[in-house]
Amino acid sequence: TASYRLLRLWDEAVQAVDAKDWEGSLAKLDQISEHSSRTLFNAASAHLALGELELAMKALDLTISKDQRLAVGFFQRAAVMMLEEALSDCIWAQKHMRGNMVIDYRQLGLRFKLFSWQVLYNAAAVYCRMGQWEQSREVLLSASQERGGVRGGNIEAALDSVMEVLAPLLVPEGVVFRPRKQEVEQLQQRDFLGKSKVEVPHHQCFLYTSEHGAPPPLCLLTIYLN
Repeated sequence: TASYRLLRLWDEAVQAVDAKDWEGSLAKLDQISEHSSRTLFNAASAHLALGELELAMKALDLTISKDQRLAVGFFQRAAVMMLEEALSDCIWAQKHMRGNMVIDYRQLGLRFKLFSWQVLYNAAAVYCRMGQWEQSREVLLSASQERGGVRGGNIEAALDSVMEVLAPLLVPEGVVFRPRKQEVEQLQQRDFLGKSKVEVPHHQCFLYTSEHGAPPPLCLLTIYLN
């Protein structure tokens, strides 16, 4: 079925990501005829790992068109774009966080937590690129407050060098949407039972049944179920 094919290709693409075979992952994803927002997001991640920013942007455009409430999709596209238009994506990302300070995407298969302060940080990075240093600093201060007022890590460094271009925050390389473990296990079971392959190294080898007794010694037999 189409859903079975999508799941199989999705899982194989994720395995390629784990092996850092980005092109191999894209080759699997390219075979999917009906993408979900999650497989499109994964394609964008692979393009990013390959340094293919334009293709990553196109994949993220498609991701958002599939799921217009996917906050992490807007977050990632803003980080890749880093132009004035990215501010709009930051606004949409925050809107779709629905007032939450954090969204844990593990339930959807993405091992990533999106924090509201990260969205603000990327907005500040956009203001830096626009030369609006004061606005950037104000947004960074808001981000710091959302982290609990603790100055540390990226925000501390950014506040100390706000006149420099800030590097945006991204979903880390290799962190992609994964199928549910239960679905993969069912897929593996179906593959084990569904494939058919019979190797016959001897012309007298025959399929063993209780009526025939023991199979001939040279027979290498694998039974398949369709």
